[in-house]
Amino acid sequence: MIRVEGVTKYFEDFKVLDGVCMNVRRGTIYGLVGPNGAGKTTLINHICGVLTPKNGTITVGGESVYENENIKKRVLSISDDWFYYGTFTIREMAKFYRSVYPNFSMERYNAIKDVFKIDEKRQIRKLSKGMKKQVAFWLSLSAMPEVLILDEPLDGLDPVMRKQVLSLVIADVADRGMTVLVSSHNLRELEDICDWVGIIHEGRMILERPLDDLKGNVHKYQVMLTAESAEELKQSESVLHLSHTGSVYNVILRGDAEKHDLRMQELSPNLCERVSLTLEEVFIYELGGLGYDIQNILV
Repeated sequence: MIRVEGVTKYFEDFKVLDGVCMNVRRGTIYGLVGPNGAGKTTLINHICGVLTPKNGTITVGGESVYENENIKKRVLSISDDWFYYGTFTIREMAKFYRSVYPNFSMERYNAIKDVFKIDEKRQIRKLSKGMKKQVAFWLSLSAMPEVLILDEPLDGLDPVMRKQVLSLVIADVADRGMTVLVSSHNLRELEDICDWVGIIHEGRMILERPLDDLKGNVHKYQVMLTAESAEELKQSESVLHLSHTGSVYNVILRGDAEKHDLRMQELSPNLCERVSLTLEEVFIYELGGLGYDIQNILV
């Protein structure tokens, strides 16, 4: 649905995006993650048609986005600084959305009104940050987009509202085949909803996989080893991280789990346990090989 091929972008002499390639499949939820300054928001602004790349192509549904009115009627974006007209009430903003997005459904607008419980006669500018974000989801989901792009979308929402909003988004993916691209620093939240994950670092896409494959390719072991066995293990190219407290080592390995299980048993440890990794831990260890200092992270 969204295809990014070889996109490069400079701001003056600074290269923000460096040959980025990304493929977001129709009807999936794709999590875009990376450290601050990695280029996530710049990439999203290209996909929304706000920016044009120096090199490369970006298409949504096979069509270029930039200055393409037909595509922009089917794509909606919610960012941390979501735009609204300063004097508009929620109801007036809904009327504006109806004039821009042909699929806007008043039936849907009224159906999800009770989720947000905000008086539609109130001026949006007088609402709190969290309530403004609720209005953004209320209107955007009522517009029935084919593609929903979310950049740090849940900041300001309380835990109950976060779950309700995510439930609405997931329902649209399941019922209508909506495609979602979401960028967030809350990896625990992404882990609950995403089908695919892309990790961007210093303007380059370093990894792009289904979430289950990504988590299944990095493994954590807690194992009791001698210093000699640990040093031997450390020489393996598949080791992403190795630390210890006394004789108990935390070992992070990339690759086939069954092969690593056998490798661990060959070291004849007194204790060996494979522990499931979270998406946050996978992110940390993948970036650890790219110059990030993870030695002081408790694992």
